[in-house]
Amino acid sequence: MIGQRQGVIVWLYSLKQAKMLRKFGNVHYVSRRLKYVVLYCDLEDTDSLMGKIKSYSFVKKVEPSYKPFLKMEFENKAPDKAKEYDYKMGI
Repeated sequence: MIGQRQGVIVWLYSLKQAKMLRKFGNVHYVSRRLKYVVLYCDLEDTDSLMGKIKSYSFVKKVEPSYKPFLKMEFENKAPDKAKEYDYKMGI
């Protein structure tokens, strides 16, 4: 069973070594144009993995994703009556 996961964004100098990052977690996305990799790993192991990944010479920068720490429940706000009228116009 998968526990809590956290995304890690790894900025690279070259994409040749992007496959090597698979041993640290699940590679979710590789951007060829901007040269970064989005990697998912366990929440508890994130700090140690970031330290290991930073030590490689082909890594420019490593950033954690803050999504697990953000509040995702939003409060209900009463809709604006003017906008509600525009949506019902039926154009």
